[in-house]
Amino acid sequence: MRKAHIFRQTKETAIDMEIDLDGSGVYQIETPVGFLNHMMESFSKHSFIDIKLKAEGDIDVSYHHLVEDVGIVLGQAISKALGDKSGINRYGFAILPMDEALVLCSLDFSGRGLFFYDRKDLRGKITEFDFELIWEFIKGFALESKATVHIKILDGHILHHIAECSIKSLAFSVRQAVAKQDKGILSTKGLL
Repeated sequence: MRKAHIFRQTKETAIDMEIDLDGSGVYQIETPVGFLNHMMESFSKHSFIDIKLKAEGDIDVSYHHLVEDVGIVLGQAISKALGDKSGINRYGFAILPMDEALVLCSLDFSGRGLFFYDRKDLRGKITEFDFELIWEFIKGFALESKATVHIKILDGHILHHIAECSIKSLAFSVRQAVAKQDKGILSTKGLL
């Protein structure tokens, strides 16, 4: 079974997450940040990964620590559940719309945690949520899952739509990449 449980506690956050890569997108998400809950629910639903998450943190200071740390723990959990990555597709990609927003995500569970994105000029709030925290979440995920992730915003002007579309395209890409195949490790090096 491709499951993992991660508990991570720092002076800023406490995060307890369980995942099942072979789930159906069932989730139980509990954080004090409404938009983060919404993004994690969307990630679970569109990746087909079952996620149970309980997280708290110093949100009186900023949402930054909690959002980034949830991305870190999600990456750690997926990495742990994948093991040596034998028998996975390795790559995933998506170009997904959400109303006026159109986002491309390409992902490779290469063993090299990297994150590239465009439109660094986009700033603003989604309710109380700083839009750019989406990038901190994905960066934490990419580094800890040891995936190379590229996000390109092809169109859009409503920050909520761009953020949600980014998470959904990431989720869809992860779903493709962790899907099983019977050809072993997809690398000429013999490991990822």
